[in-house]
Amino acid sequence: MSEQSGTTQKPRSLLDRLPSLTIMGPLVALLLAVVFFSFQSERFLTGQNFSLILQQISVVAVLAIGQTLIILTAGIDLSVGFVMALGTMVMAKFAVELGMPPLLAILCGMAVTTAFGFLNGFLITRFKLPPFIVTLGTMNIAFALTQIYSRAQTVSGLPEAHLFWGNTFKIGETVFTYGVVLVIVLYLLVWFFLSETAPGRHLYAVGNNPEAARLMGIPTQRVLLLTYTVAGFFYGIAGWLLISRTSVADPNAGQTENLETITAVVLGGTSLFGGRGMILGTLLGAIIVGVFRNGLTLTGVSSVYQVLITGILVILAVTADQLSKRRS
Repeated sequence: MSEQSGTTQKPRSLLDRLPSLTIMGPLVALLLAVVFFSFQSERFLTGQNFSLILQQISVVAVLAIGQTLIILTAGIDLSVGFVMALGTMVMAKFAVELGMPPLLAILCGMAVTTAFGFLNGFLITRFKLPPFIVTLGTMNIAFALTQIYSRAQTVSGLPEAHLFWGNTFKIGETVFTYGVVLVIVLYLLVWFFLSETAPGRHLYAVGNNPEAARLMGIPTQRVLLLTYTVAGFFYGIAGWLLISRTSVADPNAGQTENLETITAVVLGGTSLFGGRGMILGTLLGAIIVGVFRNGLTLTGVSSVYQVLITGILVILAVTADQLSKRRS
């Protein structure tokens, strides 16, 4: 069963199993960017630099998993970064100030982010509210709660368990963090879920045509509720990754991640109209953004132009998606 659609299909031929344009487009863009920057800076094409890029995009990449699942249902989540920040603050303060066992404190932080995901899904499914409005509201709620609970102060002195994903290992002469391994494992698991399981196909079907999915017997409201809830769980994992990278819990973290996750999803070829896309494309989209920012930094380009170029890439990706939808 293809990850591209939630509809029933015939067994795939060898041609059907070849990479589609959804994944080939981002892959070609990534390869072109790598080739370009390798000529611009001799430091770019090194193992250590690529390891640095993967570390820099790890948090956004995990957040983007949840965002991808939601966008596949034709929804959107503007609260991702702020919910993650609240989760990190709970993880840190429960362990440092309340003396809670580190792993239990981490689970409590994940429970908070998962609860916000459930709240988003509940309001959208129960009261038929637009996802944009609901998540805009919960974004502000999460931000306010984070500031109130933290008193606008960072939390340091975190236990070793909180910092686990920042630990490193070597492959040859290149140093990687365990967080990078976690990102790859999570993407492979979600790819398998979307590609090879009935619930994954149901998610595509709901995003492609919710009324047709309902008539097929798919519990569309339950699928949406679970999708937002699972997305919230991924935000908690991203929060754990964030404090592992920075060694502190910052109440001002996550304020740009909502847009960055949407950027990664769009560049990865997932349609904002729902029902089409691949989770591995989102990973490529996150890497593309990381490669551009890293390459432009190495070549001395101002951060303002980095934002400008990222915006142009997003517009081009959305335009290509819109044209593809019209042709369909």
